[in-house]
Amino acid sequence: MALFFDQVWFDERLKALGLSHEALAAEMGLPLGELAAIWKDQRELTPEDVAVMADVLLAEASEVAKRAGVSTPSGGPPAAAHPGDLAARVAALEARVAELEKQWAEKSAEKP
Repeated sequence: MALFFDQVWFDERLKALGLSHEALAAEMGLPLGELAAIWKDQRELTPEDVAVMADVLLAEASEVAKRAGVSTPSGGPPAAAHPGDLAARVAALEARVAELEKQWAEKSAEKP
């Protein structure tokens, strides 16, 4: 979770650029509800989020990270994959395991 999210600063940047929360969420590839969680300090920004927000808000990434209360604005461990990405990876792995189990059973049945 972020240490402190400066809602006023972010809202003022958006207003100055004539942008909405919806526009920022779209640029970040997030549903509006997930952006709202960031605004409420319930979801920390990933390094990728910081980079996109910096581009959209015409600000330095270090400033965005500082205003978002991100403890490590750059570097550090890689960002976690999006939950949807993880679900797709798990499904693919499960399908692969099922296929291997099927092949194993077929090979085992062939042995005298």
